[in-house]
Amino acid sequence: MSGKFEIYKDKAGEFRFRLKNSEGDNLLGSEGYKAKRSCVNGIESVKKNASNDTRYGKKESESGKFSFSIKAGNNQVIGTSSMYDTAEARDSGIASVKTSAPEATVDDISG
Repeated sequence: MSGKFEIYKDKAGEFRFRLKNSEGDNLLGSEGYKAKRSCVNGIESVKKNASNDTRYGKKESESGKFSFSIKAGNNQVIGTSSMYDTAEARDSGIASVKTSAPEATVDDISG
């Protein structure tokens, strides 16, 4: 099951990516990058690290919501999930990134 990375520009004019699963749901979003090449490098890092369990950080907010992030080999966060209602849903999101990211296509809609 492959997904799709979308490269887009945010309101500040920075490049960002989001990973969507095959159903079109957002799984992961990036920070803003000044250069498109840096954004593409972030995508490649997600693809490379997606299958490595040790790259994921799981969090619970004070309000009882759950999220996760994925880190590169240098421990820098390269993608963050949305908030989930349960830990099980968050863990399902991680599983979806693991299956979607490695073979995901890249769609540049940044204009």
